[in-house]
Amino acid sequence: MSEKKKSGTVETARRLIQPVLDEMGIELWDTRFEKEGSSWFLRYFIDKEGGVTIGDCEAVSCTVDQLLDEADPISQSYVLEVSSPGVERRLVRDEHFARYEGHMVVVRLIRPVDGVREFVGRLAGKRGDAITILLEEDVEMVFDKSETAFIRLYIDFETGGLD
Repeated sequence: MSEKKKSGTVETARRLIQPVLDEMGIELWDTRFEKEGSSWFLRYFIDKEGGVTIGDCEAVSCTVDQLLDEADPISQSYVLEVSSPGVERRLVRDEHFARYEGHMVVVRLIRPVDGVREFVGRLAGKRGDAITILLEEDVEMVFDKSETAFIRLYIDFETGGLD
């Protein structure tokens, strides 16, 4: 499947679910259409104030499953998944970066820079496709979003928190 067709599928899936989530008071964090092995997965990541429950995921899944069956926007077979983005959530959209500016993040690069592929630092901002983080001793690093495999929140499990 081409990237263009895949992004069209994601956009169609996003438009289909948005009114349902608005009505339920749930935020659509991200939508992905991904191939793993021989199977395709349509993944919705949802969030709400106070966090999502299994019941929220189940209610959204049942509702969107019916909508997807009726609209039939995806020609091949796929597995539908609805879940929380988790505590180490990926930052994808501009509003994610704005919301978590000042928090610790992990930037994983597609290709290493000076032999290093993963950087942990404080998110200083995003302008266009440029993501800036502050490493230890206020060393500033700027990455182009296209150079990253992912950018996600960093949780320090030893201290038990985001920062």
